[in-house]
Amino acid sequence: MNKVKNILWGAVLVIVGLLLVLDVLNVITFDLFFKGWWTLIIIVPCAIGLITDREKTGNLIGVLIGVALLLASRDIIPFELLWKLALPVAVVIIGAVIIFKAIGKKDAREVEKKVKENSEPLQEYCATFSGVDADLSGETFTGASLTAVFGGVKLDLREALINSDAVIKVSAIFGGVDIFVPDDVNVKISSSSIFGGVEDKKKAKKKDGAHTLYISASCVFGGCDIK
Repeated sequence: MNKVKNILWGAVLVIVGLLLVLDVLNVITFDLFFKGWWTLIIIVPCAIGLITDREKTGNLIGVLIGVALLLASRDIIPFELLWKLALPVAVVIIGAVIIFKAIGKKDAREVEKKVKENSEPLQEYCATFSGVDADLSGETFTGASLTAVFGGVKLDLREALINSDAVIKVSAIFGGVDIFVPDDVNVKISSSSIFGGVEDKKKAKKKDGAHTLYISASCVFGGCDIK
């Protein structure tokens, strides 16, 4: 996705450059600093994120906020109305996203239920204004709950014993979580995130017959990386 993101950013710069050239040649009239130009600082990165990022909730909210501010800056809608609508619209969007994401976590919930039925509680690791480094090499892994609040959690499963499907629940609030997974497992991700998200940096191809790690993440101004 980084390649696509770079191409899109390059395209944006090329278009802006061409418009400036045409303005200098008096072919068109183009003012880079038009009324409300500063809203593009919000709109453009979020619009590119909608195309390239896995987690789109924060980017969608960012685009809507940017467009609303642009319309208000150009006196198309009054600022007073904008401020009144901002909170209820944001609540509706976030609520809808949470509903759809919850529906998509069915597989993770079923696996977690099976783990609990086997009396195997999720291993819990919590970092609050601190860091936690959990290396489970040689240990049997059945699932974990990772929480990072203004801190970071690192879970290393590369040498762990994974004998069945497992769930990893992630909560990252102004924090970060790194999960190192072995090559012989599949990874399935579902996330509900606001200005954050989950990135699968490993991007391994699905392996037939392999066990699956179901990663269910909620990120608020935080992130989770699969490595």
